[in-house]
Parts: sequence; C-alpha cells; structure tokens
Amino acid sequence: MKSELIAAVDLGSNSFRLQVGRVEGNQIYPLDGLKESVRLAAGLNEHKRLDDAAQKRGLDALSRFGERLRGFAPDAVRAVATNTLRVAKNAPEFLEQAEHFLGFPIEVIAGREEARLIYLGVAHTLPNPSRQQLVVDIGGGSTECIIGRDMHPLVLESLYMGCVSYTLKFFPDGRVDRKSFKEAELAARRELQAMVHPFRELGWDETIGSSGTAKALIDLLELNGFCKHGITREGLEKLRDCLCDAGNLAKVKLEGLRSDRIPVLPGGLAIMLAVFKELDLQQMEFSEGALRLGVLYDLLGRYHHEDLRAATVTHFMQRYQVDSAQALRVERTAVDLLRQLVPATADEDHQDRQFLTWAAKLHEIGVSVAHSSYHKHSAYILSHADMPGFSKRDQARLARMVLAHRGKLERAQPLKGEASEWTLIFCLRIAVLLHRSHDASPPPKIAVSFFGSGFMLELDAERLSAAPLTAAALNDEAAQWAGVGGALKIVTGAA
Repeated sequence: MKSELIAAVDLGSNSFRLQVGRVEGNQIYPLDGLKESVRLAAGLNEHKRLDDAAQKRGLDALSRFGERLRGFAPDAVRAVATNTLRVAKNAPEFLEQAEHFLGFPIEVIAGREEARLIYLGVAHTLPNPSRQQLVVDIGGGSTECIIGRDMHPLVLESLYMGCVSYTLKFFPDGRVDRKSFKEAELAARRELQAMVHPFRELGWDETIGSSGTAKALIDLLELNGFCKHGITREGLEKLRDCLCDAGNLAKVKLEGLRSDRIPVLPGGLAIMLAVFKELDLQQMEFSEGALRLGVLYDLLGRYHHEDLRAATVTHFMQRYQVDSAQALRVERTAVDLLRQLVPATADEDHQDRQFLTWAAKLHEIGVSVAHSSYHKHSAYILSHADMPGFSKRDQARLARMVLAHRGKLERAQPLKGEASEWTLIFCLRIAVLLHRSHDASPPPKIAVSFFGSGFMLELDAERLSAAPLTAAALNDEAAQWAGVGGALKIVTGAA
C-alpha cells in the first residue's frame, strides 16, 4: 500500500457508506464520508432473492462511490458486505455488477467477523478503551453484540435480526401499535436469550451503542426530552409510547426524525428495547466508531504487516494440531515453485503468495477429523469455521485450494480456467507430492515453467530413478492435468 489515503466501503443492509481516511503513523484521520440510504434488506423477497429495485438502488450508490474512489490504489480500498448479501441467493450476480460499478473487490464477511470489525472501530474512538465494554450495533439485517477490552474483543455474537427486517415483519405499511411492539420485542428477546448468560458471566463496565439505529435513537431521545443524555430504558419506552399513540409512521412528528430513518425506526427501537431488557441495561452511550472505521484500522494493520489473517492461520495450526515441520516443508517448496513461475511473488506481501502460504500451512487440518479423505475435511473446516480477518471469499478460495491439493483435479473445475488459482493449486499439489514421506529429506531440485496450457517440470533423471514412488506419482499427476484440459510435461536430464 503506497498511498497515505485509504478507504472503507460498507455495504450494509440499510445504508451503504464510504469512509476515506488519511494514515499518519498508527492513526487514521477521517477526511471524507458518503452515505446512501439503500435499504437493501427491504428488497429481499420470500425466496431470499434481491428484487430489481433494491439492486438498482445499490448499484447507483456504488457508481457514485466508484467516482470518489477513482485513482485509489487497489490495496488502499477495502469493501465489505454484511447480512443481506450473506443471505441473498442471488448475491453472486449482484456482487459481480457491484464490483464493476465500484471498481474494487467486495468481500462478504461473516457475522462474527462483522462484530470484530465493529468493535475495532468503536475501540479506536473510546477515551478509555482499557475498561471492559459492551458494544451493541443494530444494523439493517443483523445485530452484533461484543464484549471487549482495549483493542481486543473477548466475546462476539451476531444475531439475525435488524431494523429493516423487523420493521417489515412486525410493522407493515407503517402501522404501529402496542401489540406489534410486544411481538417484535418478544421475538428479539428470544434471539438474545442464548447469549445472555455468557455475556453476563463475563460482565462489562460500560455499554456503547454504534451505527445508525443507536445514533437515531439518541438524537430522538435527547431532542424530544425523553431523556437527558444517551439512551435510557425509560427514554426508549417513552419513544415507543409516542409511536404507538401516533398509530402510523406517517403521523409521527418528532424533532430530529430524518426521513431516511422513519421506515426502519420501529424495528430498531423494538430490538433496542429487547437488548435493554434481556441484558438488564439502564444506560447506553454512543460511539461514532462503527464497521467502516474498523475496516480502515484492519486495513491499516495489513499496511503495517500486522495482518490478523496470519495470526488466525497460526491459531488454526495449533487448534488442529498441524505437523508444523511438514507444513513448513510444503510451504517452502510451494513458494519456491511459485517464485519460478511468477517472479513478482518474491514479494512476501503478494496476495497469491500469501494464499499459497496459508493453504500450505492449513492443508492438513482435516487430519484432526480423519486421515481418510482429510483434504475434504480440511476444506469443510476452512469453508465453515469462523476465521477472524478472512472474508467469505477468502475462506472459499482457501477451501478450494486445499480441496484440490490432492486427488482428483476435477474438484477444482468450478475455477473455469482462472490462471492464478490454477497456478497456486499446481504449486501446492507438487509440493505435497514431493514431501509425501513427511520426513526431513530434501526434495529433488526442480525447475518449473509454463508450458502451453499447463506446466513443465525439469528434474534430475538419476534422482528420479532412485525414487520410483515419486516418479509414478508425477506420471499420475500429468494424467490429472490432462483430464481437466491442462498439461504437465515432465523432462528429465543430468543434474
């Protein structure tokens, strides 16, 4: 990352936001921000598909963001998508268009990864982050609850309830009454019940609300005299009574009520009331820090070579008792092959080299489940586990590489000829093949190059003749590449 300017794009279920910041040392100073009320979650139909109108609102917003980001370096921008694009069945088609309009890749992040980034953003705005904080972030499609201290989250939870989805479900056509509020609160309290005990056991010193719902509520409570400061349970109940007395959102007259917040207000209020009741809260402060600021600081960490993904890989190696010596042997050989094929990967921060390194370190985690078909178990874990720092796309990429590192190459066929990933899979497969004995003996010296639609390996004939198992495995490997329309040519000669 060369530029001093970095940017985060948050594709939320209610709003899309862009934040631009200037990096100075370990701090980020916000320079510019854009917000578009897209209400993406409102476009989810009963079949969990985004309708055309919601997609158009989203693409229009991203085209404007793309104009603002023109000229930014690829590694200076990180765009993340949250709950609605986690659940929408046609999200891949929308994201393909969205990336075109934005001009940068978009990562769909898991709920707990969203919670981690939210806490990171909030923690950087607190005057005393050394206290234990409970952070509550009610978004359009999900609600994140986190307890953390300093810059470290201690427990993370993401719940499938948000201000857009709850307003649509319990307050259709803007109708608001006490019966609907009671039903919405009870539904939210049921969602919260599973996390209440562990959160109370851990405890917290203060409670912080973040993002749009909390900001809207604190403005309404203070400006209309429902409470003097912050968010209080009493104030929330007064606001609820005010909405119910009006009977319909169109009739609500309150100071500070923005037009873009009216359609999602009752759902967010019901969820906040449920949070206050289940966690026995009386007071909540507000932080301007949120997901987009957390994304910026996470991006800054990668800029300073403090990539959380590397720490997550190390944790997974320990958790699944990976043979670290074997993983290192495979990593070194795979990276050496990749450097020969793609000289730019001599840079340790090259994205392809990073993914190959992580795949080499994690390819055997499935052995902890069973040795038979362990590569399938490894891929399953990488697809479905919570991996802090990794997006869903990152995890899917790792899983594909690990699944394809042995056995039938047909499993990698969905790659549809993506050269970069085929090259990484090739390097990983050859490295694993050469170290199949799991001992410390050095592998034969290999020269590798691209050859037509595939690869060419050059080995010492004498050493290969002394290793008939390796020779046979390489011949089988050549047949595998031929089976997927590629090629592997093996050339032997004198050392």
